[in-house]
Amino acid sequence: MNVTTSISFFRFGPWHNRAWALAMMGAARLAMPRVPDIGFWKLCGSGTGEGFTPVPNTAVYAILATWPSPEIARTRVAEARIFNRYRARAEEDWTVFLSPTSSRGKWAGRTPFSEAESFHSGPVAGPLAALTRATIKPSILARFWGRVPDISAMIGSDPNVVFKIGIGEVPWLHQVTFSIWPGEAEMAAFARTNGPHAAAIRAVRDGAWFSEELYARFAILGDSGTWNGASPLARLETT
Repeated sequence: MNVTTSISFFRFGPWHNRAWALAMMGAARLAMPRVPDIGFWKLCGSGTGEGFTPVPNTAVYAILATWPSPEIARTRVAEARIFNRYRARAEEDWTVFLSPTSSRGKWAGRTPFSEAESFHSGPVAGPLAALTRATIKPSILARFWGRVPDISAMIGSDPNVVFKIGIGEVPWLHQVTFSIWPGEAEMAAFARTNGPHAAAIRAVRDGAWFSEELYARFAILGDSGTWNGASPLARLETT
């Protein structure tokens, strides 16, 4: 059974709100399990710039969660007290709602986006989102993060990427990349280009850099809120 996934991003301004958001990385763990209908969930920080750096961004945080249906997902994100507490402190927030179409691997020992280890409902027609999550082996942290700036520059300059960010539960050790693309062709072209990304993928495979990996793709169901003053999905109309 597939589940609806939500990813909510919050941008905080003054230092006291940033300090609050940092503290909630621990404190919100008490509230999240009490949200009705919530399944798998994770609290994440982000990196500076587009997030693909080892330097933490104290302004941007994210909440990922799974739900039984799109309707329940929208209702809980809009009405649950913990989400409203974040929104009350944030200068801006944006949530994108997703339906998983393929998933491979595990996250904290679980398969959060389906009951099976892997599934596929066929190619995604139209826009899609991609999520990768990895636990990096401590012994290769320097080598991994040494490659990231080149990859960040490459994805940042790709005219086809609609939205991209790097987040994670634990700085440096856990890395989540989330991106939105106009279609599978554009995403595949980036992934297979002979450049920093392709070289990094080969190095990961040859050196077994990760102790746990997950790769998932999603169809986009819709969104709420804004990011940088507008819905990032509006770019799909002009891409």
